[in-house]
Amino acid sequence: MIRNLMILAHQGKQFIPDLTSASVPGIFRGRPVISREVINEQQLASLCPTAAIAVNPLSIDMGRCTFCGECAFAFPGKISFTTDYKIASNERDALIIREGDDRPVLLNAGLIRKEISEFFSGSLKLRQVSAGADNSCEMELNACGNVNFDMGRFGIEFVASPRHADGIVITGAISEHMAEPLQICYDATPEPKIIILAGIDAISGGIFEGSPALNRSFLDKYKIDLYVPGNPVHPLSFINGILELIKVRKKS
Repeated sequence: MIRNLMILAHQGKQFIPDLTSASVPGIFRGRPVISREVINEQQLASLCPTAAIAVNPLSIDMGRCTFCGECAFAFPGKISFTTDYKIASNERDALIIREGDDRPVLLNAGLIRKEISEFFSGSLKLRQVSAGADNSCEMELNACGNVNFDMGRFGIEFVASPRHADGIVITGAISEHMAEPLQICYDATPEPKIIILAGIDAISGGIFEGSPALNRSFLDKYKIDLYVPGNPVHPLSFINGILELIKVRKKS
């Protein structure tokens, strides 16, 4: 007991009381902002290793962005990264940040399937599938359940079997060797089920986009319910995205 009190006095609370309004350290790079400063846009775009930056008009695709910050280092007056971690969306186009747009990223309530709020608003069990990932997103998703974030308080948990799951969370760019296991896992998950893409590798392929070693045909067959960008995805981005997805919308 004394030791626990000493730890509490030294470290403070070891959990985040309110995950919906928590703050993150200044080194964290969240939603980018693009000012209207005039620069050489082609030079800026050439810095991005994943072609996340497009020109005419200038934009940054968070579904491709590695959040390395090189664009902000080179053009600090043009590009900046906020600490806004609420960057998940159920629309792929909503992940594209355009010049002069400083609005937060939101979910489109009209696109959320009715059965999600009917069946999963109280709890959500997820099966995570590492489809050719590098283990970084997996580590962050694992952190979602630790003492700091404790997403289990909302009834959100990862389970060992797709038979016990309400949906799947895909990480990784979906390699050829993982395409079939991913399909098997999805088929084993009972209806209704949701699909969540966590991290830029899952969303776009990341730095592996276009590689012949990938087979992303699975994503062409099903509706994606939630995109959570990040490289890797931040626990707060993941948890808040899911909370927005499953919160009760009985009137809609």
